[in-house]
Amino acid sequence: MIRFPDGSEARYTVLANPDSAFVVPYFDNGDTVLVRQWRHAWDESSWEVPAGTFNEGEDPLECARRELAEETGLIASSYKSLGVVHGAAFLTGRAHMFLAQSITEAERNPETYEQDMEVLRLPFAEAFEAALSGQIAHSGSVTALSRTARALKLV
Repeated sequence: MIRFPDGSEARYTVLANPDSAFVVPYFDNGDTVLVRQWRHAWDESSWEVPAGTFNEGEDPLECARRELAEETGLIASSYKSLGVVHGAAFLTGRAHMFLAQSITEAERNPETYEQDMEVLRLPFAEAFEAALSGQIAHSGSVTALSRTARALKLV
């Protein structure tokens, strides 16, 4: 229960969730990479930017590097912070967003629950349009792609 300044009370739910990192890889030719995986809570598959939650004691950039390599097999030598956002007013976790550049390819090392994950390389402009048109519905991915477009001065 929370108490308002006038003394009235209301039930308010707060869900503690871990911080996360979202990474938009951007290749020299203008391509990016999205991943697709089944989302049990939504009962559907979802195209998203590479992302994941922090391990205990992990800092945002370390998480971003790890998730990009695990999910896509990509390694970036340049990262730019795109800021931090909150997913919803009842969630405690913060999403740290990054633009990854100067990319090389390595071997994927997906976690057990990511075995069904698909990886798609496509022009960034197509991914950004998919975010704006609603084809990508994952809010963190929409935000990360939008902030990337602005950081690259594409909008």
